[in-house]
Amino acid sequence: MKPSSLTMERGRLILIILCVTILLVAIVVAIAVPLSLNNNNKSKRASDLARQYMRDVPLIDGHNDLPWQLVLYVDNKLQEIDLNVRPNFNITHTDIPRLRAGLVGAQFWAAYTYCDSQYKDSIRNVLTQIDVIKRMVERYPETFDLVTTAQGIEDSFANGKIASLIGVEGGQNIDSSLAVLRMLYDLGTRYMTVTHSCNTPWADNWKEDYETAGEHDGLTDFGKNVVREMNRLGMLVDLSHVSVATMNDALDVAVAPVIFSHTSAYALCNHYRNAPDSVLRRVKENKGIVMVNFYTYYINCPPGNVTADDTYATLAQIANHMDHIKEVCGWECVGFGSDYDGVDYVPEGLEDVSKFPDLVTELLQRNWTETEVKGALGNNFLRVFRKAEEVSTMLRATTEPYDDVFPREAPKEADNTCRTYMYGTSFA
Repeated sequence: MKPSSLTMERGRLILIILCVTILLVAIVVAIAVPLSLNNNNKSKRASDLARQYMRDVPLIDGHNDLPWQLVLYVDNKLQEIDLNVRPNFNITHTDIPRLRAGLVGAQFWAAYTYCDSQYKDSIRNVLTQIDVIKRMVERYPETFDLVTTAQGIEDSFANGKIASLIGVEGGQNIDSSLAVLRMLYDLGTRYMTVTHSCNTPWADNWKEDYETAGEHDGLTDFGKNVVREMNRLGMLVDLSHVSVATMNDALDVAVAPVIFSHTSAYALCNHYRNAPDSVLRRVKENKGIVMVNFYTYYINCPPGNVTADDTYATLAQIANHMDHIKEVCGWECVGFGSDYDGVDYVPEGLEDVSKFPDLVTELLQRNWTETEVKGALGNNFLRVFRKAEEVSTMLRATTEPYDDVFPREAPKEADNTCRTYMYGTSFA
């Protein structure tokens, strides 16, 4: 029985549809596969280039709190751990193998103490943290060098070591004494964060921005002399953790570039720990640097988006903050300030110190130039550090040390039984 003409027509139509479908699939595959291969090749080239640049210029991370983990979990008893393996006392972000995998060239280790130690034993506590940083470096001489200059960073990097620098986190650690500030410098401290998350008797912290006016409305006269003395010493003025008024007062006073050792962009995440555009523009004039913080709370809080999960962020969002700071402050202003081991949540893709190359790769895929990437890696910070050293040399030749004594009649001082009163007392 012969098929009907209708059946034959349907058969031809099905055959045509099938042929067209096969042709379309072939076209899509012909386009998609080369594109995918091309994208993979581009990604591989960017990854290779990132590692090449990181071998040319030291990646300088502005803030790592591993010393705080050491005091919390092993009471600074370094013999109880081996940083050549992953510490088992806590889920840390840092150890030597991961630092090496992350191609870290220089690291500021934070000497941090609780705000509660203010008016009590902050000096003892910060000296203990400086001590553990120095002992950690001495314990692993094949990996770390303790350095205090821009040239020291470059020399250490050239020798295949991780340059290790000390940053004191929180102005409470000088106990309102310029003499203590000078001694911290002599011990190797090369930046001090003007406040932590509490006011000092002479400076407002970031939490004051939730109020209409801070306790001091920025820096007091004594606080301004703290900044001046840091400039004279060559100690970098770190404006992470301070209020906007304190940022502006410090920028008014500083004659050397300032730093934000671990701060992100307020315009992308409206948390008061971040720097607003008005300040970023002033940092550009000051020729300072903003080293971007990785803490998810300071990354994923878009203005007006109350549903954002600030315990989660991505590597791409970190790059967005770096893009924004580059746009407002200039590429010369951008750096890395991870805050590893000082925070509870870090972005997907930046789980620990081994992941730095992935972020550098992302910047290259966003068409950052070689000069811009190398600037963010370390050249920007080295420029800032060298300028601070130059300013210090000039000021030391022309300016006496500031010898202000903080008044002990302030409300929190007047009845403080922890004090002995040396100043203005007769010893006859």
